[in-house]
Amino acid sequence: MPRWIYALLIALVTMALRLPASQPVLDAAGRVWRDATACPVTQPGNPPYTPADGVARRLPEGMFWHGTDALWTMLTLDATWTDLPHTSNGYTQKLVWWRAGYNFRDEQRPDLVVTGRRLDADASFVAGAATNGYHEDYGSFMLVGVDIPTPGCWEITAHYRDEMLSYVVRVAP
Repeated sequence: MPRWIYALLIALVTMALRLPASQPVLDAAGRVWRDATACPVTQPGNPPYTPADGVARRLPEGMFWHGTDALWTMLTLDATWTDLPHTSNGYTQKLVWWRAGYNFRDEQRPDLVVTGRRLDADASFVAGAATNGYHEDYGSFMLVGVDIPTPGCWEITAHYRDEMLSYVVRVAP
């Protein structure tokens, strides 16, 4: 390998060591994480949440329920979204939400509002209108598609009627 490459590598490492430390970043609960490259992703509860209405009978492997009977969703154990379709609007993801007593026949366009706020940089989104769905393993649910503008650490928040639920995920390119 030519000497100039070694010199360049040494210069880059030296510059990186002189960069100021990352500024503390606050998550949605006001907790400080020491490094802006970290992401306080949502973990399963202890004890884990189990929906009361029986939709938990076939939770896919590697997933967990997050929320309460008033509003809940399903997340991956590592809370990382990878290999998402990418369009000019960003990374596309479909989000599914449940509420005890929700019936897809009664509310075809649920009044569900989903927003996202990037925690490690300045970015946000507001999802489009929600729709509904039904599956024999999961019952009635609300569905919304989102376009996440950039990879990073994202807090996703859903508002449905008088309830709100948030979680933090890592979006990988």
